[in-house]
Amino acid sequence: MTDTSDAHLTETLIRSEPLCEGDFLKARRDTVRMPDGGVSTREYIVHPGAVVVIPLLDERHVLVERQFRYPVGRVMTEFPAGKLDPGEDPWTCARRELREETGYTAREWAHAGDMHLAIAYSTEIIHVFFARGLAAGERHLDADEFLDVRILSDEALLDAARAGAATDAKTLTCLLWLQNVRGGHWELDWHPNPDPDRHVAG
Repeated sequence: MTDTSDAHLTETLIRSEPLCEGDFLKARRDTVRMPDGGVSTREYIVHPGAVVVIPLLDERHVLVERQFRYPVGRVMTEFPAGKLDPGEDPWTCARRELREETGYTAREWAHAGDMHLAIAYSTEIIHVFFARGLAAGERHLDADEFLDVRILSDEALLDAARAGAATDAKTLTCLLWLQNVRGGHWELDWHPNPDPDRHVAG
């Protein structure tokens, strides 16, 4: 949400320099002018963007994944997710990631909203999708991808979050969406799968 009255808070770019050019992530250091006229630097990660999918199996259960995440050194419980390929539409990415990682396709999809994962040091934006009318199929994991697919009740996932067993930020945020959608407080704009040949009705 942008407000023209926020001008007294806005920083403006003076110059930008690369710090790291990785295959996946890039790091930059920008010199910025502060609202009071002073100068400072901002170091941040440039991320290509990603999607996360909340797959609704029925009125009480969802699909989740268990995957080892190297930076934190532990197996995490999370909703299916993945990064955008260059120029890829988030809708396309969401359908692809669900199919490749879980083997499931969905009869209907809804874009719930977007979230910024780490606003202090990353450009990453994650597009949040719901999927329903699921049908199981074959997974197509990347060669370096190892994960388990699990079925959990909404209550079990909420309990895991409350107990500190599920700590993935995007999944915790998606739980807020899930609770409000299940409770009828937030409405979704559902659309049929545009690739019906990729869905086998269950």
